[in-house]
Amino acid sequence: MAKPHFGVTVPQIKRPWIATKEATVAFENLGFDSVWVCDHLYGPQSPNLPILEAWSTIAAMAAITERVELGTLVTPVGMRNPAQLGKTIASIDNIAGGRVIAGLGGGWMQREFTDFDVPFLSVPERLQQLRETVELLRRMWGEEQATTFEGKYFKTDNVVCQPKPPRHVPILIGGAGERVTLRIVAEFADMWNNLAGHQDNLPAKIDILNRHCDDVERNPDEIVVSQQCLVTLAQSAEEAQPLAEKAQKIFGGHMGNPMGEMAITGTAEQCCEKIQKHIDLGCTMFVIEFFGQDTREPAQRFSEEVIPEFR
Repeated sequence: MAKPHFGVTVPQIKRPWIATKEATVAFENLGFDSVWVCDHLYGPQSPNLPILEAWSTIAAMAAITERVELGTLVTPVGMRNPAQLGKTIASIDNIAGGRVIAGLGGGWMQREFTDFDVPFLSVPERLQQLRETVELLRRMWGEEQATTFEGKYFKTDNVVCQPKPPRHVPILIGGAGERVTLRIVAEFADMWNNLAGHQDNLPAKIDILNRHCDDVERNPDEIVVSQQCLVTLAQSAEEAQPLAEKAQKIFGGHMGNPMGEMAITGTAEQCCEKIQKHIDLGCTMFVIEFFGQDTREPAQRFSEEVIPEFR
């Protein structure tokens, strides 16, 4: 099994670009494998919250980094023209030299669509949009010189994507839907990311994904299992419980259960034990939101006390 991959999200909401820039450079220098942004046009709590747009931000991050992979968690496919999105990602991957991970999903925030005069369809329709987008992007980034695509929701007529991405762009699909989303993962995705709010259910979700892989005759080892997670790193065992309670109060379940069975909470040693628990299930990728006012401090401690245990 491959060594675990540790990614970390950068500050993006109610933060100026300089804060995102400094965190991106710091996380790369600390040895993390990837850096991530959320793809929202509005702050999730309110449209009035300032937030940097995802793909333009990643383009800037690509220009100031050299090693880390760069991804979105995740891009709602119906929020943009998918062919134009494919061209954007290909261009950014050229800037990055082949380091982009295309994180895709169905989306959930209605006003991000309707305020921009984009239809916000039903969940089944948005998942069909996801399926069509993955098929279209694979063709645009592949050997075809021009791509004509005829889907129910998206169409292209001889779309040319040049230059092509310099590598096979890994497609990550985020979501917890067991019947449709995980089926699309089994059919098309390179990576699957389990939402933080479903971290406690990771064992069951992996089992369902494996069954879908059996149905489509695909080896589940071909799919990297990723977990979006809050990491609450305490300096001592005595500090661990109060810190977890504080995290629970602040995040209120949005980033999972900081006191749950799968939560990466506690001292460095305890965090290592929980990470190993994920690895034993087949989850080898972690997209981390560090708990703390300045996330660079716990990120540095994590890089010094946790990551070396898995290298």
